[in-house]
Amino acid sequence: MKIAIIGAGNVGGTLGKAWAARGHDVVFGVRDPHDRKLDELLKDSGGRAQAASVRNAVAAADIVVLAVPWGSAQDAIRGAGDLRGKVVVDATNPLKPDLSGLALGHTTSAGEEIARWAAGAKVVKAFNTIGAQHMANPRFDGQSASMFICGDDAAAKKTVASLAAALGFEPVDAGPLTQARLLEPLALLWISMAYAYGQGTDIAFRLLRR
Repeated sequence: MKIAIIGAGNVGGTLGKAWAARGHDVVFGVRDPHDRKLDELLKDSGGRAQAASVRNAVAAADIVVLAVPWGSAQDAIRGAGDLRGKVVVDATNPLKPDLSGLALGHTTSAGEEIARWAAGAKVVKAFNTIGAQHMANPRFDGQSASMFICGDDAAAKKTVASLAAALGFEPVDAGPLTQARLLEPLALLWISMAYAYGQGTDIAFRLLRR
């Protein structure tokens, strides 16, 4: 599968390296594809990843992963070009700059806003409810962390679920894209517990069944 990742930070870099290691062709869409800061990331991707402009990365991709800070998300979508018909995975969280809360919610979500900006794309919310350091290995004492996924296109959700499962997650279909209004506060809960309330970052959410 050809995967374009917009952003090469902690989330995008970790996901890209992990999927490259599993045989996917990964292109990091960045402002400056020749930035030497990307050299180590591309080397760690085992030769299966490249860097390109955002527009060029997206043009050749089957899947597009948005992994930029919320403040950069709209510009990234604008720079991506035609996203109609593509599966766009929204891994963002609309955090306030000081991480004290969410910049929007209740009546909309980052996922829904991205779907509005990326007209015609099949937007799926995923990879936003756990720290980046666990995305390549989401196993905790023999159990897989759950990866909650929501979106309005069933086939797109199945594709994203398969990518999550390949990393070791237990994919959980959380419903339509409006459920991002709940998943984004769940991400804030993880962040606050990890960094403000003493749990540390080695934590994850898992859906239990009886």
